[in-house]
Amino acid sequence: MDIQFVAADAALGEKSALAIVVFEGEAASVQGGAFAKAMAGARFTGAKGQTLDVLAPAGSDAARVVLVGAGKAADFDVMGAETAAASAYAAVKTSGLTTLRVVLPGADAAKAARAAFGVRLAAYRFDKYRTKEAAEKKPSVVKTEVVTAEADAAVTAFADLAALADAISFSRDLVSEPPNVLYPAEFAKRVKQLEELGLEVEILGEAEMMKLGMGSLLGVGQGSIRESQLAILKWNGADDKKAQPIAFVGKGVCFDTGGISIKPADNMEHMKTDMGGAAAVSGLMHVLAGRKAKVNAVGILGLVENMPDGNAQRPGDVVTSMSGQTIEIINTDAEGRLVLADAVWYCQQRFKPKFMVDLATLTGAIIIALGDDVGGLFSNNDELSGNLLAASNAEGEPLWRMPLPAQYDKNIDSMIADMKNTGGRPGGSITAAMFIQRFVNGVPWAHLDIAGTAWKKPSTVPTIPEGATGFGVRLLNRMVADKYEG
Repeated sequence: MDIQFVAADAALGEKSALAIVVFEGEAASVQGGAFAKAMAGARFTGAKGQTLDVLAPAGSDAARVVLVGAGKAADFDVMGAETAAASAYAAVKTSGLTTLRVVLPGADAAKAARAAFGVRLAAYRFDKYRTKEAAEKKPSVVKTEVVTAEADAAVTAFADLAALADAISFSRDLVSEPPNVLYPAEFAKRVKQLEELGLEVEILGEAEMMKLGMGSLLGVGQGSIRESQLAILKWNGADDKKAQPIAFVGKGVCFDTGGISIKPADNMEHMKTDMGGAAAVSGLMHVLAGRKAKVNAVGILGLVENMPDGNAQRPGDVVTSMSGQTIEIINTDAEGRLVLADAVWYCQQRFKPKFMVDLATLTGAIIIALGDDVGGLFSNNDELSGNLLAASNAEGEPLWRMPLPAQYDKNIDSMIADMKNTGGRPGGSITAAMFIQRFVNGVPWAHLDIAGTAWKKPSTVPTIPEGATGFGVRLLNRMVADKYEG
């Protein structure tokens, strides 16, 4: 998508759509009342989320005009600009027109930049495997012009947002890929390519992990012909290159059959998304490098495939984690926490971070608790939790803090080992988090269970087309920018 910031009097191309953002209560006065009759006939009030196609007024060069409701003017902020512009794009993307011009009332540089960002997110499309598609179904808009009196400042403001959009697209691509294409070694290969942005990327194979004693992670992948991998991504952007880093750990189960505890066939194809946590961490490291963030950060990705062959892990097995703690396997479909156990331990042992945040499509229980729009937040640290919640609210990626009641910890005690990998159905997302907490070793830590938010079908959010969301990239980027840079 070509993004430009233009003056209000800039000439419109002949294949242009004009999108006018309208505030609730001010609809009748738009363009001197030129659209009042059309608005009344369609009950268009300017309420948030409304769109209305209208005839272009006499003298207009626009081939099509779309009115986009933005709600009350007093509530219109940068997120409102982002959403309105994304809605405008959705209204015209397959129209056959090639240019979208967005007119925001009183658009300063910040709102103009966020409007452009909204279009970038809304225009995401994973279509590399399509070989046949009717022309009228293909997006035709290839350029977006955002009207602002502060064009130069908007270009500057958009630079970091463009890096963020690139990173979210990278994360969405990873989640969207089919599992026969994106298996652990291929995932590792793709993040290795991020060295072009200035990241340092190190890949450990099974031999290296075996020497480290990562029996918990390796047990998950032993039923697959695909070799498990551990990817370490490092960004040293702080002035002091030896300063203590912040750390992010991602669950990367590239496909999850459930192993011997095999999943039902219905919707199993969605299990290609079980690496959404690793994809989000990859996207975060992508944007930190892309915008040259003033911070030292580490990303750890545990990349495995959970398959049920003759060498697969069995219920009843006992594995020894890198920490030395032993784990009785009760259900092989509770595999993500086994991956994170060794990845989190490795992270805190090697890098001694200020804090760790892990992201994982971990439990169906969190979907029962919070639905598909809110991620679960578990933490041993109030300050870190507060920073995550503030960033999630600011970026429209909602989190809800969940409890870690001490009395539930006994639910994962084992009769024959240090612990078992499930605590039963009651409080399933809580006991899963408490399992991971046993490997944190006292480091400030947060666990984000994004099982419901990593994939949207259907999607009602204008900036998220159906499919992979990239959930977590923007909220973590915001938290780093607001709290940990400088």
